[in-house]
Amino acid sequence: AGLSLAGWNELGLLALGGVVMTASRLRQRDIITGAIATIAGSAAAFAQTVVTANVPVTLTRLTLFFLKVGSVLFGSGYVLLAFLRADLIDRWAWLTEQQLIDAVTIGQVTPGPVFTTATFIGYLVAGWAGAALATIGIFAPGFFFVAMSRPVIPRLRDSAITSALLDGLVVASLGLMAAVTWHLGRSAIIDIPTTGLAAAALVLLNTIRPNSTWLVVGGAVAGWLLQRGA
Repeated sequence: AGLSLAGWNELGLLALGGVVMTASRLRQRDIITGAIATIAGSAAAFAQTVVTANVPVTLTRLTLFFLKVGSVLFGSGYVLLAFLRADLIDRWAWLTEQQLIDAVTIGQVTPGPVFTTATFIGYLVAGWAGAALATIGIFAPGFFFVAMSRPVIPRLRDSAITSALLDGLVVASLGLMAAVTWHLGRSAIIDIPTTGLAAAALVLLNTIRPNSTWLVVGGAVAGWLLQRGA
């Protein structure tokens, strides 16, 4: 999470997590040292060269971006937010923090996985054509990889290397989610009412554990009531 907050590349961090965990399980300290040095150097160099630029929105660039994200996304769908924020806000300036928060909300209240956030973002930046291409781009790689990996799944399950690699990717994914939660939280939690709503949602999630959709709906109703009372 700390490295992500420092601006390191998301793919580099996922790779670092996977390689370090694998080498650790295999007790290969020289591999760990080399991997950390190589990936850290590459990620740090990349972070130093990244600047916010108003890159023009094109359907080709939009489609390729979501194809890339759909190809490398691992773990919970919420890891998607780290990629979206890094490229669409920090690097290309296609979205604002508030627009990304709105897209996440839409992804929560509509049927289907949180990946539907991509559909809304595509619509925001490029209309209906953008919505269609973003949706195809983020979902298509999953279908392809499932079909291609089916013959080797039994062997992957029994592989100590694959198991360690996946564990490392999970840990790195959690770090990315923590970092993007911090960034979005700073934009969403801005006063006493929003702080209270966030605290109430946290308590509910850790006690009665309702479906997240109900929390989103409840937050919308509470926000509407607070706005009317203002």
